Amino acid sequence: MTKAVAATANDDFSLDLKFDDGSVRRFYMTPYLEHGIFTELKDINFFKKVKVAFGTVQWPNEQNISPETLYLESVVISESSFA
Repeated sequence: MTKAVAATANDDFSLDLKFDDGSVRRFYMTPYLEHGIFTELKDINFFKKVKVAFGTVQWPNEQNISPETLYLESVVISESSFA
């Protein structure tokens, strides 16, 4: 299983992620923001409190997304794009 090792939140509600396989990818959270526990993430200041924990991303109220979802549903970006 590929794990996230670094994450940066962007103003467009995407996450720039580095994975333990060396890849750099962008994951768009927008489709999740209207559902359940993720609605709180619509506040950009709260969204930007993302951190890496246990190989995935997590926010202060323990919202998280599986590392498999982050990897499979993200797009490859250049390492220079990683903020």
